[in-house]
Amino acid sequence: MNYDLIVVGSGPSGQKAAIAAAKLEKKVALIERRVERMGGVCLHTGTIPSKTMREAILHLTGYRQREVYTERYRQKRKITMDDLRRKLDQVILNEMDVLHEYLDRNDIDLFTGEASFVSPHEIEVCREGQCTKLKGDKILLAVGTRPSRPKHIPFDGRTIFDSDELLKIQEIPRSMVVVGGGVIGMEYAIMFATLGTEVTVVDGRERLLEFCDREIIEMLQFHARSLGMVFRLGEDVVAIDRLRHNRGAIQLESGKRLIAESILFTTGRVGDTDTLNLAAAGLEVDERGKLWCDENFRTWVPHIYGVGDVIGFPALASASMEQGRRAALAAFGKPHSGTKLLPYGLFTIPEISMIGKTEQQLTNDRVPYEVGVCQFRELPRGKISGDETGLLKILFHRETKAVLGVHIIGETATEIIHIGQAVMALGGTIEYFRDTVFNHPTMAEAYKIAAFNGLNKLNLDSREMIEQPIEEQLLQTVEELQSETATASEPAMATA
Repeated sequence: MNYDLIVVGSGPSGQKAAIAAAKLEKKVALIERRVERMGGVCLHTGTIPSKTMREAILHLTGYRQREVYTERYRQKRKITMDDLRRKLDQVILNEMDVLHEYLDRNDIDLFTGEASFVSPHEIEVCREGQCTKLKGDKILLAVGTRPSRPKHIPFDGRTIFDSDELLKIQEIPRSMVVVGGGVIGMEYAIMFATLGTEVTVVDGRERLLEFCDREIIEMLQFHARSLGMVFRLGEDVVAIDRLRHNRGAIQLESGKRLIAESILFTTGRVGDTDTLNLAAAGLEVDERGKLWCDENFRTWVPHIYGVGDVIGFPALASASMEQGRRAALAAFGKPHSGTKLLPYGLFTIPEISMIGKTEQQLTNDRVPYEVGVCQFRELPRGKISGDETGLLKILFHRETKAVLGVHIIGETATEIIHIGQAVMALGGTIEYFRDTVFNHPTMAEAYKIAAFNGLNKLNLDSREMIEQPIEEQLLQTVEELQSETATASEPAMATA
């Protein structure tokens, strides 16, 4: 069977690539390993499940109104894993229905089974002993990643587990050690701490989430510690063991020993490429099983493209969707445009979102910048929604006033970041936020308050610069008067 494009993987990047090619009236085949896994990691074990679980936790614990109802804020005293999974099943089924509708509407042929290269242009799809050979002019790999599982770690899916297995545990543990303080580790760590689990995060780095603004992460850690979380940073794990009575133990290089009911291992992910027989296509992967691609997502085999998590950073579902679309357009010689500005969203509790440069980057680049800040406690909507600890900061150029970055922690951070994104993409300045009318009361008003805060700093600085010459003149006049007085008194002193 011949196709203009064969897409391997039905996650966000694969879906959008297949649909974009179909819109160009190309004949497209989409391959997914198992029909029940349509939508990929994003839908079944990654982005959608973790965010659905987070929303369930916030609802069932009454977290958002804890400041109002104090000790009575918890809506449900006994929360179970089944409670957290209940909404998840509904969301997954709905998203799978939507995906199948998109494929049918665009006449995309769906094949389920294990895909492997036979030659650079041929892929064999096998399922239950039956194999089908497909030939494609262009091939796009969107196979995603899976959790890293070192062989010396005794995973059992109950006491010691990875992020995929976490969704299947039977009970909410009383204690948990999270090995790896990356995005996935921190998201789940704070979720379980919110449920009352005693959580310890272990990471070999001295600072968490280094790509984020330092002040924002310090606020996140402060909040996490208020939930009882403990951080062991700069600590390397030597060994992990299973103990009796469903407990696990972690031995640190420093000599510390941590014991908990559960251990979540989240030290990175590897490309899900080992069954593709890439050698038959003339391809290789790095030590993490990931593919190299150029700026148009083309591998060193010209007709084969790679998109999504399998090509590495930034490994975001949002970015992957756009990568799939652009790769399909590039494959068929169609122009595509788009900004390189990518919003980042961390669904911790509270949320974090950012776009553009951090203060550390601007300082290193010697860019003259100023900061406008809004504390969420200044917003009526912050009080209404129960978020008085959040913060929005706008970084802007002192001279041109161009917006250089926006960093948010708090309620709806991942939603309102797009206001800053739009202004940056269109080359706007911080004055836009000052002059724009926002609905009231909303969290978006934080932009206006932050703009006034930042511009007031510039105005104060300019007033001081204007006043400085006057001060210098007064100082000079005083010095002249003192000099004249001293000179006038010299003859009298000499005569005496």
